[in-house]
Amino acid sequence: MEESNSTVRLVCGDRPSGRDGVASERVVSVLFGTDVETWRSGWDRTTTGPPHREAVVDANDVARSGAAASTHTMPNAGLAYTVLGRAAENERILDAVSNHLNSTPSGTVDVVVDDLAPLAVREGVDSAVTFVDGLLERGRGRAARIAIGCSFEASGELLSRAGARVDSVVGTEVAAAVERLSRDDPTTFGYVRRHWAEAKRGIEACDRNYPQSKQVHAALMEPETTPRTLGATLSGLVTLGALDTWGNTVGSTRYDLTAYRPDRTWAVGAALAATDSDD
Repeated sequence: MEESNSTVRLVCGDRPSGRDGVASERVVSVLFGTDVETWRSGWDRTTTGPPHREAVVDANDVARSGAAASTHTMPNAGLAYTVLGRAAENERILDAVSNHLNSTPSGTVDVVVDDLAPLAVREGVDSAVTFVDGLLERGRGRAARIAIGCSFEASGELLSRAGARVDSVVGTEVAAAVERLSRDDPTTFGYVRRHWAEAKRGIEACDRNYPQSKQVHAALMEPETTPRTLGATLSGLVTLGALDTWGNTVGSTRYDLTAYRPDRTWAVGAALAATDSDD
């Protein structure tokens, strides 16, 4: 049987909706932060409505009295769901996903993850990233599309690392802002793309509230940037809403580090990682 070329997207926002754009009649959903009833009712707010058949892997509910995993089938509703509980290990969750994928022809199923952030909170960012890697390994060639939700305000680092592993980052205006900067000011975009992580380190290492770029640069250990290139990067972060300038000073720009938004900076990094994967 010919394998499917899966497309993978990271869907970001305060309440990521990976279901948007899902048109498959068959869906496998993995829940880390939503109960089954709430998840199912959410399909009614999408343009496509609920899929004809859905298999839900519930890793959100607390397992009752340490009970083993239980599978429930509701044929009239086109639903089968397996309750694994929050203590379930990644491999156990991925095995449940694989079982559903292997029972259907390749390319006929979409996989949707509600939100990685609760997994990262419970088990750590490394565990959440490991889950993403495992899901892509098992889903590529089997699923038609894979949509992974990630609420970036809850875990910016997770957003950035997961963003480097997918085909596209959607659902957040940060990605749109990065695209505008690339189009309208490609020179500044290039600086931000290369040096955003070093700029982030400099901002967080600087002990001044309103420094110039050279003072942020002086806080760095073994920097790859110069004060000029770091200044261009900081300017780009201002444009992208991760930072702000201070006052209307004459001369060198001063940056308002009291207005620094670390989660948005991570979101910028995730969007940039996605543009790198497109190259």
